[in-house]
Amino acid sequence: MQTQHQILISDARDMSVLKDESVDLVVTSPPYPMIGMWDEIFSSQNIKIGAELSNENGLAAFELMHKELDKVWDEVFRLLRPGGIACINIGDATRTLNGEFQLYPNHSRILSHCINIGFSNLPNILWRKQTNAPNKFMGSGMLPPGAYVTLEHEYILILRKGGKRKFETKLDAKNRSESAFFWEERNSWFSDLWDLKGIKQKLNNERTRERSAAYPFELAYRLINMFSVKGDTILDPFVGTGTTSLAALTSGRNSIGIEIDPELKHVILGSFNETCLTEFNNVVRKRILDHLRFVSERTEQKGQDAFKHHNANYDFPVVTKQETDILINYIDSIKREKEVVSATYLTKPVLDVMSKDSLFSTI
Repeated sequence: MQTQHQILISDARDMSVLKDESVDLVVTSPPYPMIGMWDEIFSSQNIKIGAELSNENGLAAFELMHKELDKVWDEVFRLLRPGGIACINIGDATRTLNGEFQLYPNHSRILSHCINIGFSNLPNILWRKQTNAPNKFMGSGMLPPGAYVTLEHEYILILRKGGKRKFETKLDAKNRSESAFFWEERNSWFSDLWDLKGIKQKLNNERTRERSAAYPFELAYRLINMFSVKGDTILDPFVGTGTTSLAALTSGRNSIGIEIDPELKHVILGSFNETCLTEFNNVVRKRILDHLRFVSERTEQKGQDAFKHHNANYDFPVVTKQETDILINYIDSIKREKEVVSATYLTKPVLDVMSKDSLFSTI
């Protein structure tokens, strides 16, 4: 089993080099329109945006920014295979222009366009990013009606191209079964409210750091395991620091990342290296260890009859028959040749989660 990961630098996020219906899943987070840190990026795509911002015409700038994003969503629709899914992390924005404070609803503007071009909107996820800072409130403090509620969540829009994806061959069905998630993971992951902490950027270049707003690895890792199978191709047209690509590699998926900032390319490719192998494999290890903890706790609560099924690869208990073929592959090696990173995986199950040492010192 092998995967490949490629980072493409394109001034205008040109995806024309990619073939129609060549992508299985999109996981991405674009620059947020009407958030000041991304004004320069949007204005570089269309000079009219900078002019409208200078004139403090917020609604006009908002629409022009989304016109630029619309081009990306059109390409995403073209590239996705039938049954493919796009997961778009986006936050709304608040801003005061021309003396008027208002909300700019980025999530609904993206949804409107995506539905118009043919996507079906599936139930979305609220990513809760609560802050307890004493100065988090906006407006006139305690004086009505001049105070405003704070934005403590972002959206993860879930969009599908066409109907349910089909797995028609025996080989495809087997791969799908091996790519399944645990019962307890489903109960946690398939909730419409996620409490995940954001991440701090460790970038040396200040301008690059300001332009990057990566979501947590766990967010991308969940979405990839929820909406794709091993060997699929994952696309991130706003790859940033490469979180989606790293999560795809850890999950046994291929990936393509597109970025307009050339300085970020070295950051991304630098993350794909042998020194990070143990870190990636610890993610795999944690999934198995978390399941064993769940087995122990459920058995203690419900007794020996708590489980009716066993996983054929690991010989541990599982709740449902759909979990009996799960196989979570450890990464065996990572190699980089120019701008393409390849990863190979162990094809046999490894159950060494109790070891405190690294994986490769125990097998």
